[in-house]
Amino acid sequence: MRRREFITLIGGAATWPLGARAQQPGKLPTIGFLGATTPSLQTQWTAAFVQRLGQLGWIEGRTIAIEFRWAEGSRERCALIIAEFLRLKVDVIVTHGSVAVLAAKQATSVVPIVFPVESNPIENGIVASLARPGGNITGLSAQRADTTAKRIELLREIVPSLRRLAILVNIGSPTGVLEAGQVQTTAQRLGLEVAKSEIRQSADIAPAFESFKGLVEALYVAAEPLVFVNRVRISTLALDARLPTIFAVREYIDAGGLLSYGPNFTDLFGRAAELVDKILRGTKPGDIPVEQPTKFELVINLTTAKALGLTIPAAFLLRVDDVIE
Repeated sequence: MRRREFITLIGGAATWPLGARAQQPGKLPTIGFLGATTPSLQTQWTAAFVQRLGQLGWIEGRTIAIEFRWAEGSRERCALIIAEFLRLKVDVIVTHGSVAVLAAKQATSVVPIVFPVESNPIENGIVASLARPGGNITGLSAQRADTTAKRIELLREIVPSLRRLAILVNIGSPTGVLEAGQVQTTAQRLGLEVAKSEIRQSADIAPAFESFKGLVEALYVAAEPLVFVNRVRISTLALDARLPTIFAVREYIDAGGLLSYGPNFTDLFGRAAELVDKILRGTKPGDIPVEQPTKFELVINLTTAKALGLTIPAAFLLRVDDVIE
């Protein structure tokens, strides 16, 4: 299903990009955009991507066509949608989340693939290196592994008595599994006891909370599409269990989570449009280095903090980039 209503780009006549002029008459270059979640959950990210394309001269319906599809956190839908893109003969596939990106990589070695955000592109076998990704794929790294320790340190500043930490992870997500492993290693090195609860589907979330309820003092959620789709439910269950939560993505805090530290995904999606522009103008994706974040955000939800009975130090608030109240 096409998704056009989320953004309207208004402007005068645009200069046609070289890639568009190179196409056969009547055929616009086409992007297959596979969102790992749902349109409403990532409106800002998608809008940033389309807006930056427009600034580069790629106007939907005039100089570019975009086929939007949504996986809704489903591994099976990812593979089906990628297969559809190949039947449609899209010129570039844009997708995110390790499951979707790996599905695209396994399906084609010819069609260029751009990932707007990927937590561990080397560790997950997506690219050979950041400097020279090789093959038909490039994108942006979220550097989540590099910031795992930072998130736990921030959580301990707010919960100084923290001794026992729960980790919620989708065992079917390479990104989630890798992040959870890093969290467990870091937490144990810092002297914390760890309880890891694994899920595979939405129905597993409530039982997961029951498994560690009353046994831990805070919760680290390994972010990935299935968890993202259920972020409001997770935040509600965490609040009911009186558990402070820490995430890598700020959108979880908008949904009621306590604290996040990580790259700005809206910025990454905008920058992904620049990589698509290069590819459509003739650059091979494997020759485009995987870029890294330039903006990291510390975000806190003070409403959630108050509901949990937490007092946030004034010095901590001075370092926060955004406060949800």
